[in-house]
Amino acid sequence: MEQEGWRCLRLSRRGSIIELHLSRPELHNRFDEALHSEFPRALREIAQMAGVSSLLVAAEGKSFSAGGDMEMIRRANHDASLRQRLREEALAIVHGLLDLPYPVIAAVQGAAIGLGATLLGCCDIVVAYRRAKIADPHVQLGMVAGDGGILAWTQAVGLQRARRYLLTGDALSAEDAWAMGLVSDLVDSPEQAVPGAHALADRIANLPRGGVRGTRMVFARLSRELYGSAFERSLDAEMDTLAGEEIVGAVEHISRRN
Repeated sequence: MEQEGWRCLRLSRRGSIIELHLSRPELHNRFDEALHSEFPRALREIAQMAGVSSLLVAAEGKSFSAGGDMEMIRRANHDASLRQRLREEALAIVHGLLDLPYPVIAAVQGAAIGLGATLLGCCDIVVAYRRAKIADPHVQLGMVAGDGGILAWTQAVGLQRARRYLLTGDALSAEDAWAMGLVSDLVDSPEQAVPGAHALADRIANLPRGGVRGTRMVFARLSRELYGSAFERSLDAEMDTLAGEEIVGAVEHISRRN
């Protein structure tokens, strides 16, 4: 069963498994204003669905997500109301994923950058193509990795390695991310990512619901307690840097390079 009415996403259901696909491959599934707004709305709709055993998050095309949209960043640099909306939506994305009472499984067939990488750290299980690139380059734009990146990377790879990669914005392969703990399962080709995630979702669907949900919710509580109020503070810091002068030059440099 597939639901219509989404511009940037494809939402469907197979038995007790909900699938949420980023569906703009021509844009490398980057989080522009449309997707940044639509993703948390989809999570709210999914949270109202009954009889769900897991959520599978995947993407169409070569990239899982290219991260933030440069034009959106340009606009937000001088638009305080847009920065406030982006802050609220970022909160809703991370809280929406953590608040679901069942596991969230990511199928990563290609590059996961910025907010795309943050999504992985908010999922319970990450099945990734071993050569997929993963990076959070906020600092390379002059920004704080405040949209969940600090939470996601710290709880997945530990404080020291999170510092190493978030303070440089360096990329790593999914294979290296697996060795560090950001990825839980590897596959040998992009085409195997979704089937691999499906296999795990099917296994979870056949387990007693109470044990799975209770375990998942305790892990979510652990994530919240680990991060505490630092998440909102990191978002405030990101919005402050998003309004800064360094952003304009960094965005122009990246746009020329691409």
